[in-house]
Amino acid sequence: MIIIENERISYHKSVQKVYERIKKDGMTNIWDRFEAQGFGGDPDKRCPFCLKGARCDLCSNGPCRADSSIDKRGVCGMTADGMAMRMMLLRNVMGTSTYHYHTETTLKTLKATVEGKTPFKISEPEKLKIFAERLGLDASGSEKDIALRLYYFVKEDFNIPYNEQSKIVEKLAPSERQEVWKKLGIFPGGLYGEMMFSTSSCLTNVDGYYASLALKAMRLGIAMAYQSQIVNEFTQDILFNIPRPHKMRVNLGVLDPDYVNILPNGHEPFLGFAMVQLARKAEWQEKAKAVGAEGLRVIANIETGQEMIQRWEMDDVFYGFTGNWIMQEAILATGCIDAFICDMNCCMPIDPIYAEKYKFRLIPVSEVVVFEGVTERVDYKPEKAEVQAATLIQMAIDNFKERRASVEPIMGLDMNEAVVGFSSESILGALGGTLDPLLDVIKNGTIRGIAGLISCTTLRDYGQDVHTIQVAKELIKRDILVLSMGCGNGALQVGGLCLPEAKDMAGPGLKAVCEKLGIPPVLSYGTCTDTGRVADLIGTISVALGGVPIPDLPIVAAAPEYMEQKATIDAIFGLAFGLYTYVNPVPTVTGGADLIKLLTEDCKDLTGGILHVETDPIQAVDAMLVHIEKNREKLGI
Repeated sequence: MIIIENERISYHKSVQKVYERIKKDGMTNIWDRFEAQGFGGDPDKRCPFCLKGARCDLCSNGPCRADSSIDKRGVCGMTADGMAMRMMLLRNVMGTSTYHYHTETTLKTLKATVEGKTPFKISEPEKLKIFAERLGLDASGSEKDIALRLYYFVKEDFNIPYNEQSKIVEKLAPSERQEVWKKLGIFPGGLYGEMMFSTSSCLTNVDGYYASLALKAMRLGIAMAYQSQIVNEFTQDILFNIPRPHKMRVNLGVLDPDYVNILPNGHEPFLGFAMVQLARKAEWQEKAKAVGAEGLRVIANIETGQEMIQRWEMDDVFYGFTGNWIMQEAILATGCIDAFICDMNCCMPIDPIYAEKYKFRLIPVSEVVVFEGVTERVDYKPEKAEVQAATLIQMAIDNFKERRASVEPIMGLDMNEAVVGFSSESILGALGGTLDPLLDVIKNGTIRGIAGLISCTTLRDYGQDVHTIQVAKELIKRDILVLSMGCGNGALQVGGLCLPEAKDMAGPGLKAVCEKLGIPPVLSYGTCTDTGRVADLIGTISVALGGVPIPDLPIVAAAPEYMEQKATIDAIFGLAFGLYTYVNPVPTVTGGADLIKLLTEDCKDLTGGILHVETDPIQAVDAMLVHIEKNREKLGI
């Protein structure tokens, strides 16, 4: 019998402490629900066909189960390999679609901003020009002229047919990769056409061949990374600042019950930024004090919070960052929340029950977010951002008296700091404007390689963030510099690895580099959406090393705790990009022996990428280091 307690709950003591309160209050919670899904007293044991991806319920002849070892197929004749890869491709489509929903909202915000209709501004005009030039656009004229050219160019590219080549990918992707993709027939067209092409391929009795479906997934991943992720993050940089290193308060101790606390939650930071701008004004602080609060604070939360803290520095209003999505119920149960503002992604269906118990306002601000029983909503419109932000702040202020009078808050929760805000530009700045110092320490072996850690957080096999932190510690111990993204980034920030003092956990080479540059061994690099940004950086490193092919670089991708559909398309892109890609938990594709061979062995001869699956953190990092050392030997460094 496996009991979920202590570190099987979470790596973080603050979350463990709030879990005790949740249990005492008799509240349904993610840990108990996860445990209840298991078989025979083992929370990780589930239906073996489901775990292997060897099942299908897409037509009325099913549900079907398949077993490749005895050639047991679905009613239509589909193999376990085909079933597993088809369902993975459908997950990929969902992940891509959701990434792109965010991108479209960002572009609407850019257009409205340069037309003077939002409270925002072009914060990085030089990046606007550079990005326009990279896309082959005319970068002359006013900021508005350039921004609108950018807007219309990318919108047109999103909508070209899938059988025409994307101009964005042509302009941004490494030329060596483009040649590989063209040879394999996976150079993508417009993203909307690619989503149609992939989804149509998944219909019953259309494409049942696992290898074909895998290539279509890679093609979709390429379109997603360049057309959606890079366009999105670069545009957010242009609007809200390029991330630059600074300190940030983190962990549940950032929540003070005597303040009006507003938490923007999800993945889209627009109303979060608008609320910070208003909350910094004296009139709004006075309104909060008028109802008995010490003041008004906006607290960054999950990936919306990650987008915000990377770009804006903390003060007594924009006070800090709580953590990642699995601790959501713990955050809500602190008794410190007045308004939980839910934009696209990572807002749990259980939240209304917590809102009723702990007396906070639960307000969807994205048209895709809907809660059962919640009718109050403020759907984000760029042109109304300031008015909407004011409405949300007033809701939180109006909530304070009831919440403070009726809910006992949890006191004494941990608060620590992290250094956040690393980006390609800020890394170059720290290195004196050139990659040479980084390349030199890689060439001379002081640093053995780089790991892009892009992860969610999950309860599978371990407690929240336990596996991610273990993997990161093992990486830096072996002198591998880590760039962290996604909910995994939140794990490492709260877990203490994004501080210069964490150098003492690193190997001697990496420690020396950290001491010289005054940086942590784990660089906080952003959200899951920054997968495209890190690919762009890797392309720059490839060029700086004289055109070394991506698969030959001493670089790996790691997703120690992948969880949802966005993560699946990130991993597929990693394979298409030519990266050694470590994934945990074991993905639901193991029912197909031929599919597993394709992803973990044969893919290396196609794109150069390779999938590695391992549940033990030490063995996982050992294998990553073997790959890095082989590439170092290949390069003669």
